[in-house]
Amino acid sequence: MRIGSINPAGLQVGPVAQWSRRFVSVLALFASVAALVLIVESQYGQRPFGESLQGPLDAISRASHADAKRGQPAVLSRTEESRHRALSEFVARRYRVSQEVAFDLVGLAHRVGQDLQLDPLLIIAVIAVESSFNPIAESVAGAKGLMQIIPKFHGDKLGAYGGEQAVFDPATNIQVGARILKEYIRLTGNVGIALQMYAGALNDNDDQYTSKVLGMKQRLHYVVSQSPGRPAPQPAVRTASARSSNAFALPLD
Repeated sequence: MRIGSINPAGLQVGPVAQWSRRFVSVLALFASVAALVLIVESQYGQRPFGESLQGPLDAISRASHADAKRGQPAVLSRTEESRHRALSEFVARRYRVSQEVAFDLVGLAHRVGQDLQLDPLLIIAVIAVESSFNPIAESVAGAKGLMQIIPKFHGDKLGAYGGEQAVFDPATNIQVGARILKEYIRLTGNVGIALQMYAGALNDNDDQYTSKVLGMKQRLHYVVSQSPGRPAPQPAVRTASARSSNAFALPLD
């Protein structure tokens, strides 16, 4: 059966042929949309049916934020990398851990410190005193991980990272431990007393825990000051008790 007719102006198609072509075009469009849906669904776990284009865009945004929350390493300047390398080499030698692992932990401490406006050297010093950089350390009192967090006391903070089982995850442990310390500093306005609170040693009038942490922080500062391209003045040695002196006092915020 002939569809359409031929005239001098060229090939003309009848209505059936036109409808067939349109039908094929619609099928091709649906196939393209279906392929796009499968790609978005497989990559981002989203079903964009009934949604605008904002759905896939939101999925990409959520994926990017998830990567950031998992502690993806930031791009370091040459000076920052020199600083991190010097600290990680010191940690690796002193505590007999992998230099790569030490570098990652130093980076985590700096990112968390930047987010909380807390000195990253103080965070690293607490880790050194609490666990000697052992991420699975556990005390008889139930303190766990790098910063020796006791889950039964801080379950609310751990809940944001998946619950108490996340306490041995290094990134989670550093995040939660640093937040606890930051809260104590805000509460007391004094780094020394906050450290004693962190250790559960407020009854220790000699402030032995504070002395250990601040002594380690001072040593870390010296390590940084000796790193290439990062001169830093050596802080004055403070020997007065944190309780009797305002040397470590901070304004409440």
